Parts: sequence; structure tokens; C-alpha cells
Amino acid sequence: SFSSHPWSHVVIGMWHKYPNPHCTHVLTVDVLDRSVDPETGVVRTERILGCKQKAPSWITKVRPGSRVFCVLLLTNLQLFGTEDAYVREVSFIDPRTQTMDVTSVNLSLSQVATCYERILYRPSPINPRENTVFSQTAEIQARMHLWRTVSDRLEKWLAERFEQNALKGKLGFSDVLRSLWENNESQRMHLQ
Repeated sequence: SFSSHPWSHVVIGMWHKYPNPHCTHVLTVDVLDRSVDPETGVVRTERILGCKQKAPSWITKVRPGSRVFCVLLLTNLQLFGTEDAYVREVSFIDPRTQTMDVTSVNLSLSQVATCYERILYRPSPINPRENTVFSQTAEIQARMHLWRTVSDRLEKWLAERFEQNALKGKLGFSDVLRSLWENNESQRMHLQ
């Protein structure tokens, strides 16, 4: 995929991505650490995103006393109480190679399933001064030691949720970039 904004705008826009009206599930963003490697100039940032995510409805309908419910209790899963979810995001911005590599992994319910996401941004090889290309991948794995059908169902639900949130994220990020750069450009033109 690509963005019709230069790489430098996309990098700056990344820090303004949340909150946005398309990603209402992301409520908070906290920077835990930011450092610059003095030799390479690479900026490393670690953030925690606080989200609201509902469990799949079929899990919340598990009956007390059923075998699945007992396994959930034995593995100390907190699927029924809270919608609060946290994601760890680590980004590396290399100004020399003009790449931004962003990885994220869920912290909440990681004993049940993990979603490891990676997004790589770099200038477009066709029009590097005006466009940015990015690739986005996700590896999703249920970690439940239940029947394979339950794990498969959970992985399918997580993949669908990831696709929905990825689409919302792209829409929201596009809006953020437009508001940061296109509005500023039109204001500059108006002042001239």
C-alpha cells in the first residue's frame, strides 16, 4: 500500500495517529522510552496503547460448569471481566535509510493468544519525494490448550478483528495526515 505523503510527513504523523474518530478503541498512548543511537541516528520509541476490546461473543456465552469454562478458569483467564487491553509498540526510525519499522504485540490476554504486527514505511521507489509505501503483516497465534477447534475459532476471530482494526487504522491515519499537512498547505497558499 502507499500514502500520498512524503516519508517525513508520515513519520511525524505517526505520533499524532491516536486518538482519531476511526480508531475509537484506542484510548491512550503512553511513551515509555525514546532514545537516539548516537552512531546511527536511529530513533527508538517504545509506547503502550490502551484499548477497549470486547471478547468474542461466543466466548462470553460459555456456560459455567462446561468443560471449556473449567479450562478457562484453570488457566486463570480473565475473559469475562474487562474490556481493557494493552499493546506494546516499538518503533525504529532510521533517517539515513528513511525507514520506519513499527512492531506491536498484545500484552493483555497474551497467555490466550498473541498478535504480532509489523509495519514498514519507506519512500516510494517511483516517487520518493511525494509518496510513502508501507507493508503490514500480522502473525496471530492462539495459545489456548483447549480443543483445536476452539483455538482455530479464536485465531479466526482475532484475524477478522485485526483486519477490521487495520482498515480503521489506515483510514484514521489518512485523516491525520490530511489534517496535518493538507490543511497546512492550503493555509499557506491562502496567506500568499
